[in-house]
Amino acid sequence: MPDPVARAAELLKGHRASIDRLDAILVYTLGERFKHTQAVGKLKAEHDLPPSDPVREAHQIARLEDLAKEADLDPDFAKAFLNFIIQEVIRHHKKHQE
Repeated sequence: MPDPVARAAELLKGHRASIDRLDAILVYTLGERFKHTQAVGKLKAEHDLPPSDPVREAHQIARLEDLAKEADLDPDFAKAFLNFIIQEVIRHHKKHQE
């Protein structure tokens, strides 16, 4: 009969490997997202557009909340996460306008 502690250690190792891969995906995905938002910020600065777009931001938050529900992720967490990203993007856009 297999040792339950050894089996648990193997399962833990597998979960941690998956978490590490997903963390890498998140970081690279955020990096790619910020490349696009930087380009948006430059375009807005070049055309004297405001750094934030409250209508789009509200739409994106609602969209992300729906996606979170579909993904069985806490919608409040998803909303807080997107709000954090949006604030960072706006900060970058304001830098482009300076």
